[in-house]
Amino acid sequence: MNLRAAAAKIICDVMDGVSLADALPARSVQFNDSRDQAFLQAVSYGVCRGYFRLDAILKRLLDKPLKTKDQDIYCLMLVGLYQLTDMRVPAHASVAETVAATSVLKKIWAKGLVNAVLRRFQRSAQEINAEIQQHESAIYSHPVWMIDMIRQDWPADWKDILVANNQHPPFSLRVNQKNNSRETYLKKLTDAYLIPETQAGIVLKDATDVRQLPGFAAGDVSVQDGAAQLAAELLGVAEQERVLDACAAPGGKTTHILELMPRLEKLVALDHDETRLLLVKENLQRLKLTADIICADAGNVEQWWDGKLFDRILLDAPCSASGVIRRHPDIKMLRQVDDMVRLAKEQLLLLTALWPLLKPGGLMVYATCSVFSLENTRVLESFIAATPDVKEEKINASWGRECAIGRQILPGMHNMDGFYFACLKKMKKSFVRNDHAY
Repeated sequence: MNLRAAAAKIICDVMDGVSLADALPARSVQFNDSRDQAFLQAVSYGVCRGYFRLDAILKRLLDKPLKTKDQDIYCLMLVGLYQLTDMRVPAHASVAETVAATSVLKKIWAKGLVNAVLRRFQRSAQEINAEIQQHESAIYSHPVWMIDMIRQDWPADWKDILVANNQHPPFSLRVNQKNNSRETYLKKLTDAYLIPETQAGIVLKDATDVRQLPGFAAGDVSVQDGAAQLAAELLGVAEQERVLDACAAPGGKTTHILELMPRLEKLVALDHDETRLLLVKENLQRLKLTADIICADAGNVEQWWDGKLFDRILLDAPCSASGVIRRHPDIKMLRQVDDMVRLAKEQLLLLTALWPLLKPGGLMVYATCSVFSLENTRVLESFIAATPDVKEEKINASWGRECAIGRQILPGMHNMDGFYFACLKKMKKSFVRNDHAY
């Protein structure tokens, strides 16, 4: 039960395509002490956050690449380097414990190699750090393709976005205004402040166990980033409306819609992931709310739709999650450039499949937690060009940046995650504009 060995296995899992959100809990169950679990989380997230920088350092320290079957040793050395570069663990303890982890991994032969690599870094840190400053991927700890795409889409902001992606995220809350006013709840907290761009958002200066939040079990508050809270606000639901929350899991936006308007005719919470839908159920139960939960592919309408049109549709589309990297740093390791084209096609298919389910005069809110125009404005441009009865409703707001279509919040802006929103109105009658029928 060596913490460094466990961390190395978690990083191996991520390199093999497993999300950090899945890998960490699976590996941390063997540690009962909360301090051990906190250490394991800090190291795992830290290595993922700094992976491209640490990888550049390690490649300069190794005389030759390791064999594929020894990826665990490579990951162990990344864990060791992270402790030496970014943690307050005494250097001698970091090296000794990391070397000892080779035995737990059943690779005693690697003990001398791990020791030599970490000692060499201690001796040559200044020189190696200067060398890697020649490479943007190491400087900003992002893959080259991602840096290039962000720079192309946001030429004046790309450096700020990359830096923000490597920061620790704020601990943001959404007050259930059915139970409290935001100002009343704020008085129950210390070191907290309002998110002025939202109706119910609060940020705690320090993260805490949610079970320790006043009234959490009673449904007085939920954990949700400020940008994510804007989705339900933009939807603008009214009494006795039929609402679809497509791609609803884990349920933050579903519950927010119901908090804003509990007297709906119906709210359908739809998602294809049965396991993640359990989180929707848990959130609804804690907040004492109800919705029709359906496990199905949103794009395969015949599978799940009852034939009755919706007044409002929220499409929080599957995306690269490039706007929430600071919460999920493994995204930098898991995403590939080819994913962007595939995701954009999926987003357009979902828009096209769900649009006929919206009543004339109804509103669809399209949302992603992406910063890439390929998944945002360009998807909307394609959809609007092919859809006669759609009209964009401009978002008049103080937050984010106005885009050709919709509005974008960049990571760190207003202390929020990166999110994109567009509001689409379904026209009651077609009309002609610039010689094109709409």
